[in-house]
Amino acid sequence: MRPRIADGLRELVRPGVRGAGRRWPQIVTGAAVLITALAAFALAGAALDDRAIAANPGLAQAQVLEEATFARPLVRFTIANGESVVPETGVLYPRGLEPGDTVAVEYDLTEPELVRVAGRSALDGVLPLGLGVVLTWALLGPLAYRLRRSRTATAGTTTG
Repeated sequence: MRPRIADGLRELVRPGVRGAGRRWPQIVTGAAVLITALAAFALAGAALDDRAIAANPGLAQAQVLEEATFARPLVRFTIANGESVVPETGVLYPRGLEPGDTVAVEYDLTEPELVRVAGRSALDGVLPLGLGVVLTWALLGPLAYRLRRSRTATAGTTTG
């Protein structure tokens, strides 16, 4: 004998699950659109950061610190007034950096917390993000198509 709470919960959730089941093609397509939009926003944000650095460029040698975060390694560098800066968000475009490395960085003179590895830009992110978007659509596009076809085939057999 099942507990009454489980029966009540099942009856509460069942209409939503049925509704979502009819919407799977839209849900899958929406996920692909969301991933595409996030990739576009990431590139746009990186381009804006690059533009800010290019508008007021400063150049320095930075030490890659041991206290690296997962997303971006931390660096320490000295700006023109002699102040040592360790940007909380790390360095942009850190591919290949190891703790202890010394690397040339470019930073925004008006906001030294905004720093990137010298010679790198948002264009470095186009290929990986583009491949991610293509892979997303290559997987989710056919899935959404199949789900839509199976839904219309099922609807045709139940009404016919």
